[in-house]
Amino acid sequence: MNIAANIADDLESVVSVDDIGHALFADAPPSVSFNKLRKRLLRQVRQAFDDFDMLKGQKRWLVGLSGGKDSYGLLALLLDLKWRGLLPVELIACNLDQGQPNFPKHVLPDYLTRIGVRHRIEYRDTYSIVKEKVPEGATYCSLCSRLRRGNLYRIAREEGCDALVLGHHREDILETFFMNFFHGGRLASMPAKLLNDEGDLMLLRPLAYAAEDDLAKFAAAMQFPIIPCDLCGSQDGLQRNAMKDMLADIERRMPGRKDTMLRALAHVNPSHLLDPKLFDFSGLTVSDPS
Repeated sequence: MNIAANIADDLESVVSVDDIGHALFADAPPSVSFNKLRKRLLRQVRQAFDDFDMLKGQKRWLVGLSGGKDSYGLLALLLDLKWRGLLPVELIACNLDQGQPNFPKHVLPDYLTRIGVRHRIEYRDTYSIVKEKVPEGATYCSLCSRLRRGNLYRIAREEGCDALVLGHHREDILETFFMNFFHGGRLASMPAKLLNDEGDLMLLRPLAYAAEDDLAKFAAAMQFPIIPCDLCGSQDGLQRNAMKDMLADIERRMPGRKDTMLRALAHVNPSHLLDPKLFDFSGLTVSDPS
């Protein structure tokens, strides 16, 4: 039996319609449809753990929490697995308050305190830096992301964590691939597991196999207190939005293509591409028929 089948059997035995689990799920819908969604997401997270050996040498994780549906879903699924004894890692939730105007500072600490999750709220006014450095009309996402990531790495070190864990999902990975493909002239995406430049922390994305639509349904059912991003979310014409629309159109016309594209990223054949650094084309020789 393969890993995916083993994971499915494990979850079938520990997740039932009447099973509450972590206190976070106390008010979750007691429906069969929600139970199936929850099991699917848990199975996909565990598959990512296994495929990319995410738990190797790990004792403590800093879980980035933005207040959006994806990071809430990530935290909930990790807490669910931990409660079931399937995640032997200590979790610390962390929100970086970047000084955005009208940011509701009370929402995340109140929520995390209520559900009994260890957390750290850090204030760093990166908003002013982004507004100052990025020209009028340009997009904020790249600089904002770099500043946020640097601060989260610092906090992870201060908290003695082995990894920073983020809530990027299937669509994030595909959109990044096509942004690099169309605009960067390279084949690259978001890896599910990455060693940082300093070599002292892992960056993990356990939701790599999870669909954004599933996470949206999960967040709505769980009634997470969503905080919108008024900085980049208010900008129109982002390249990423164009990639999102393109992928959504492909999926509408050819259902299942997103999963196919994600599988393609895991089945690379260097000899059928054009990069001589990845494959020794000069070493190809024709055998002597004699």
